[in-house]
Amino acid sequence: MALPATLHRVNLTLSDVDRGVYEQLELRLARHPSESARYLLTRLLAYALSYEPGSAFSKGGLSDADEPPVSIWDMTGARLAWVDVGGPSAERLHKASKATPRVLLYTHLTLEQLSRQLGDLTAIHRAETICVWHLDPQLLSTLEPHLSRSFDLELVRSDGRLYITVNGQVIESALEQHTLG
Repeated sequence: MALPATLHRVNLTLSDVDRGVYEQLELRLARHPSESARYLLTRLLAYALSYEPGSAFSKGGLSDADEPPVSIWDMTGARLAWVDVGGPSAERLHKASKATPRVLLYTHLTLEQLSRQLGDLTAIHRAETICVWHLDPQLLSTLEPHLSRSFDLELVRSDGRLYITVNGQVIESALEQHTLG
C-alpha cells in the first residue's frame, strides 16, 4: 500500500515590496512521500515570490511530471506562467518555454551548476527569457527545522533581499535573479 501525502497548512503573510504585492494567504500543500523538505520549501517560496491572482499549486504534485509545481492562470484558464523548482531537465524547460509566455525557475543551484546540468542552452526554446531565481541553500537548511504540519510564515522581499519570520526567528537571505541566456 502506498504511503499517503502529508498535508501542510501554512498561514503566509506576504509583503513583496519589490513587486508591490501584499497578501495574507492560507495555503495547503500536499507533500508526496518522496518529496524532500528542501523541495517542499522551495515550492512554497516559489509560490510566494511569484504570487499573483491566478496562482495555483499543481493538482498532481510530484506525481504529475507534465505539470509545473506552480502555475499562474488567467481568467479564461490559459496558463500565463510556468513556475518550476529545483533542477529541471533541458527538455522540461524547452517544453515549458514553448507552452507558456513566462517561465520562472527557483533553484538552490548556482547559475554555473544549472548551466552545466542543462548542457547546450540553444536546445531550449527562448532560453534567454527564462528567469532563474537563486535561493541560498543555507536559507533552505535554516527553514527545514521549522517545517511542520501547520505553521505561520511571514515573508518580506525588499531590495533583492528576503526576510522570513518563522516561529519568532528572522532569517535573512539574498535573492539573486538571472536569465539562462
